[in-house]
Amino acid sequence: MAGYNKFDARIDSLVMETITHWDDEVGELSPEDKNWLSSAVHQSPEQASQISYERSHTGFTRIITVTVDDIERLYNERVSS
Repeated sequence: MAGYNKFDARIDSLVMETITHWDDEVGELSPEDKNWLSSAVHQSPEQASQISYERSHTGFTRIITVTVDDIERLYNERVSS
């Protein structure tokens, strides 16, 4: 199976673990901001700018690299709700 570098609903239904990385362009964030941003980006993985999946023994691991675009989108969503 090729192409573990984009959102796939079928694969995502088999996710057993999540990992969050931070793009080099993302500046310093408080631990609280990193915590809620990580949680928010994994709640809507289909909207993440950079997503990949790795096979594990029990399913898949979802890896999202949070970008500046993701942060802007999530802050805008937070402010508008």
